[in-house]
Amino acid sequence: MTVTSNSDKRLGASFRDSSGFLFSREGVLYRQVNLIYREQYDQLISSKLYAKLVYAGWLVPHEEVNVEPDEPDLAYKVIKPNPVQFISYPYEWSFSQLQDAALATMAIQKLSLEAGMVLKDASAYNIQFLNGKPVLIDTLSFENYHEGDPWVAYRQYCQHFLAPLALMAYTDIRLSQLLRVFIDGIPLDLAAHLLPMRTRYGLGLGTHIHLHAAAQKRYADKAVKTQTTRKMNKLSFMGLMDSLESTTRKLSWKPAGTEWGDYYAASASHYSPSAFEYKKQTIVRFFERIQPGITWDLGANTGEFSQLSTSRGSLTIAFDIDPAAVEKNYLLTKKNKETRMLPLVMDFTNPTPSLGWHNRERHSLLDRAPADALLALALIHHLAISNNVPLPLLAEYLHDLGHWLIIEWVPKEDSQVQKLLANREDIFLGYHQDGFEVAFGKYFNVHEKVAIIDSVRVLYLMEKR
Repeated sequence: MTVTSNSDKRLGASFRDSSGFLFSREGVLYRQVNLIYREQYDQLISSKLYAKLVYAGWLVPHEEVNVEPDEPDLAYKVIKPNPVQFISYPYEWSFSQLQDAALATMAIQKLSLEAGMVLKDASAYNIQFLNGKPVLIDTLSFENYHEGDPWVAYRQYCQHFLAPLALMAYTDIRLSQLLRVFIDGIPLDLAAHLLPMRTRYGLGLGTHIHLHAAAQKRYADKAVKTQTTRKMNKLSFMGLMDSLESTTRKLSWKPAGTEWGDYYAASASHYSPSAFEYKKQTIVRFFERIQPGITWDLGANTGEFSQLSTSRGSLTIAFDIDPAAVEKNYLLTKKNKETRMLPLVMDFTNPTPSLGWHNRERHSLLDRAPADALLALALIHHLAISNNVPLPLLAEYLHDLGHWLIIEWVPKEDSQVQKLLANREDIFLGYHQDGFEVAFGKYFNVHEKVAIIDSVRVLYLMEKR
């Protein structure tokens, strides 16, 4: 996890677990392991489970350090986990990203059981994408397995993974955004209500969503003891794991051809081959000049231009509003074993806000800024004209998001802008190149301005004032 502040503090997302918590000191992230978790932590290490998970790439590595604990009276150890450069959230993931995070959780659970441990929680927020694959970042998620005990994280797995995946696959891909409302997972009764009737009769979703929801309702007002006396032997426990994994794996969603999902296939309608290649070469030259460590592509589509950044060593967060485009980008990234690309779903007219307790559990997009560089190609006209965002407000927002800015000016005479204006009155009197340069000049210094050949578009390289 990246720490951008130099102040000493506990992290807002790390307060629910009595086993320990995250804190930062002088910009470095640490995790305090509390005395109450001593037995489980020692088992994690001595059983070689930690080593096996790290070797398999399922768990973020850490080192034990001699650092003063944040709460010494509670502390057993302090560990320093390897940093994750960008924290993302389940409501920002594509279908396959959420599915891969779920399957990673099940793989970790099965490997843990072999070592005599289990996951005590199955939160999607405990998974992050590191070097192109899902990784568990919570070292304190494990507890000792006791024969006969049910899986305490069963409900959480279904709410954080299975329910949203089923809704995305069977009802509407946009229902992934329910995770933004229900940050502790989609309630199973709501998922059961929204899923089509046919899902009631399948063994997987019928059991883990519909019957599970009914059982929750039936026992909602019963004493806790009533719900926990039922024993589950190890064979039944393993059968539950197999069923959850199989049900999760069988869910699928195919991105249909959308305007943005097929954007580059139709690029010839507004770019000649020479203009498209010239644009790429110019952007490559800009990247070679500024050499950003982290790049945010604010309208990445399927990642054509994001790859120009990753190929030069920059970790690139490839945002797009279209779930189909993000899904295609992720699948291609996965196929190519790309380790520097993270595709995410983001609507920049309604970006991720701060959520959770005290609005500090889950960070807004702005909280995770600034990036070293922003890539804003074929974006400005959609925000300014389709969504009526004035150029000065757009310039101010981009100023807050990053240091360097590579932005493409798309004038009214461009064919794509003409499409946007075809069925509406042109009220955008300030949308012209001089107005653009004045608005952005207040917040950025222009280093280069390059007209794209065979095109009316212009590329700018700007630096934050």
